Amino acid sequence: MKTRKMMKFASLGAALLALALLQGCAAGPNPRDPFEPFNRSVSRFNEGLDEAIVKPVAQVYQGVVPSPVRTGVHNFFGNLSDVWSFVNNVLQAKPAAAVDSLMRVGVNTVLGMGGLLDWATEMGIERHREDFGKTLGRWGVDAGPYLVLPVLGSSTVRDTAALVVDTKGDLLSHVNDVPLRNSLYVLRAVDLRASVLRAGDVLDQAALDKYSFTRDSYLQRRGVVIEATSETEERYDLPEKAPSPSPAR
Repeated sequence: MKTRKMMKFASLGAALLALALLQGCAAGPNPRDPFEPFNRSVSRFNEGLDEAIVKPVAQVYQGVVPSPVRTGVHNFFGNLSDVWSFVNNVLQAKPAAAVDSLMRVGVNTVLGMGGLLDWATEMGIERHREDFGKTLGRWGVDAGPYLVLPVLGSSTVRDTAALVVDTKGDLLSHVNDVPLRNSLYVLRAVDLRASVLRAGDVLDQAALDKYSFTRDSYLQRRGVVIEATSETEERYDLPEKAPSPSPAR
């Protein structure tokens, strides 16, 4: 119970932090990233934590645990996320995507031994990843400036506020056995980090400014995803369009 309360307070604190930054900080030279000094300092903290603990653990996990087992773990957590995606597809009034998500959960839970096997993908049922931040964007809530959260990483003001709801929608948060719940949280984090080990190494070698690259990639990805469902979403990742020339008379 204490861990669940701590998670709720952490999510609420993150949302309040985002709102405080939004109200208290003057806009900087980059309209997408007015909190850049703060964001860079948090990003450095996250990178240090990753290098010291998270990445080494993920490397050991990838090196020791057999690939079929890691695939099963990844599928299991993916199946849990499909449940919350179903809810958000319903909230976004996307019936076809909601049906796909519901079918994925049903197929993988029943035929896939609780989600360890991803039969839904083999059957061609598309996965539609959604969260409450995207749902807010679907109904016209602007993303707001870029924000880097401790441990959690890239976000925006809107997505940070949405974490309060996303935390409640996370099925793991409803596991009553505290040691089991905490173990699942850790396993999910390690699985997620292990899945991007190669991409992280490429980023370290290719990006001249890792922070800027990560920020721009995140904003672009979130903008493109939400633009597909809402024309009112503000795009922070693209330059303003030049006005069209008047037709010649």
